[in-house]
Amino acid sequence: MTPEREQRLLEILRRRQPDLTLITDKVHKPRNIAALVRNCDAVGIPRMHVVKPDSEYRRYRGTSRGSDRWVDSVLHDTLDSAIDAVRSQGMTIYAAHLSDSAVDFREVDYTRPCAVLMGAERDGISDRAAELADRHIIVPMMGMVESLNVSTAAGIILIEAQRQRKLAGLYELDRMPVRETARHMFESRYPRLAAHCLTAGLPYPEYDDLGELIDPEACRALLARRA
Repeated sequence: MTPEREQRLLEILRRRQPDLTLITDKVHKPRNIAALVRNCDAVGIPRMHVVKPDSEYRRYRGTSRGSDRWVDSVLHDTLDSAIDAVRSQGMTIYAAHLSDSAVDFREVDYTRPCAVLMGAERDGISDRAAELADRHIIVPMMGMVESLNVSTAAGIILIEAQRQRKLAGLYELDRMPVRETARHMFESRYPRLAAHCLTAGLPYPEYDDLGELIDPEACRALLARRA
């Protein structure tokens, strides 16, 4: 890795927003999930929460264009599990949902720890999700259609979150956990080794806070035996 690429990666990772996330409520189309991952990466979200749809969950890599390397997707069997995960981090939940109490998506505060909850295009969020959310938000529509594609709607909402956070100076603060930054740096420095460990179900070797191997010779020997 060149010094220039190392610096660029560190700058990007240090702008990540660990207290901003996205929850998908049974979004079933793999292409939409991939597009949502890409949206998260674009605004600096390091982790999104995916509630498994009733049909089999499949990752789709075509639309994410490698963004899934930078955004961790946490799979949940139930919505309550995803809600509990973000609540434990003190996050407010804003659900995209048309209801009597819904407000324009620009009227809520995204500078506080928060999660944006999106549902599938056809059905929207579940009744349970609507009940558990702290606020309902909508993207006002001026045409004949009543809703946007889920990834488009999420992108619009997340760009507003980015705007508010940028004005508040949150992108100027390094708030990413050191070991998460180190893990991404390790995976970027040693993609072959990382892929081998993941495929073989092995833990990553020891690395420092910049993702550099502690014992590179031992790792080279391991890869040579497996080649």
